[in-house]
Amino acid sequence: MKLPLTLLLFGIACTVSANWPQFLGPDGNSIAREARPPLNWSETQNVAWKTAIHGKAWSSPVIWGDQIWVTTATEDGRELSVLQLDRLSGRVVRDQKLFDIADPQFCHKFNSYASPTPVIEEGRVYVTFGSPGTACLDTKTGEVLWQRTDIECNHYRAAGSSPILYGDLLIMNFDGSDRQFVLALDKHTGKTVWRAERSIDFQDLEPDGKPHAEGDLRKAFATPHVATVHGQPLLLSVGAKAIYGYEPATGKEHFRVESRVGHSSSVRPAVAGDMVYYTTGWSKGQLWAFRVKPDLSAGEEMIAWQLKRSVPNKPVPVVRGNWIFMVDDGGIASCVDRRNGELVWNERIGGNHSSSPLLAGDRFYCFNEEGRTVVLAAGTEFGVLAENQLESGFMASPAVDGDALILRTKTHLYRIAE
Repeated sequence: MKLPLTLLLFGIACTVSANWPQFLGPDGNSIAREARPPLNWSETQNVAWKTAIHGKAWSSPVIWGDQIWVTTATEDGRELSVLQLDRLSGRVVRDQKLFDIADPQFCHKFNSYASPTPVIEEGRVYVTFGSPGTACLDTKTGEVLWQRTDIECNHYRAAGSSPILYGDLLIMNFDGSDRQFVLALDKHTGKTVWRAERSIDFQDLEPDGKPHAEGDLRKAFATPHVATVHGQPLLLSVGAKAIYGYEPATGKEHFRVESRVGHSSSVRPAVAGDMVYYTTGWSKGQLWAFRVKPDLSAGEEMIAWQLKRSVPNKPVPVVRGNWIFMVDDGGIASCVDRRNGELVWNERIGGNHSSSPLLAGDRFYCFNEEGRTVVLAAGTEFGVLAENQLESGFMASPAVDGDALILRTKTHLYRIAE
């Protein structure tokens, strides 16, 4: 029996409305439409619980039922672990080391050895640390059902791409300095189902035949995304210098739209109808919008517009209705008309931003590295509704549990609830 596409796609809100199962939530777009989280909080206000998390890790929490899962790592990257917490009390139920790494790859000071966010479903949680290791655990017992330590990739600055589920597949980006590919594993066994090599010519070879800057500009940290476009599933995956469209079941490449501005892209793409929105990466990064044809092809001729001003490198732009809400790394928030790329408003809210913002109801929550959250009105008129301060800063992105927020700072996990 053929299942409807809405059942095949893992992140459909109507099927998992009580859960936050992956990076950026059920639909992978950092939107909680019906949620009404608190407007105000502090260390002494609207904190249901606060739990210290050891190590250094930028991965975001995921929620299934009464369980919250996060990954962490020692600062030197030699020990990679996963933690399970009770959703209502914040009690650590499980603190389990998964991998011992004898010789960790280099990690940039702005990254961590546990930056990819897990993905969870009924009975199983899937965690990856990139090339050092990927594992599937039974969520009831903590038993490791399978693991992989043989996926080779020099992340050069440590891993950052989070995994996603599509049907029976666990799909991950591996864009390193030495090799670049998308990988789909059988979620039941961990065995490779397909592997799609990036098809772009980087045009970066030096006279000695070696890549410029040791391949530094070939890497990327973006999370893939499966969307329904023209009634068909389309896997969107941002790599270095290009965004790709694949058939998620097979890895067949439908298109490649090249963007030779910016590098090291880390933003998950967004989709509205047949339009795709994504940022091209660091340095001279831009926000691009392009249209996918009914046959799921696309190219440079389908680019609708490009925005160069106040474009984020790390925080994900959020698309709702005709508007794109975003905050760049330097603390400038914007509302963009997604139909033409024109700025509706563009205002400085301050701070440094790595965490992706959240759109909950009619509010736009922006979390900065200094521990401050600025809550804006999610509309065509700029307005600051509240500012909230916690002791430590945000690198991870938020999770939503009903009307509560699960926030990970550099040191603690919080449940913010009225």
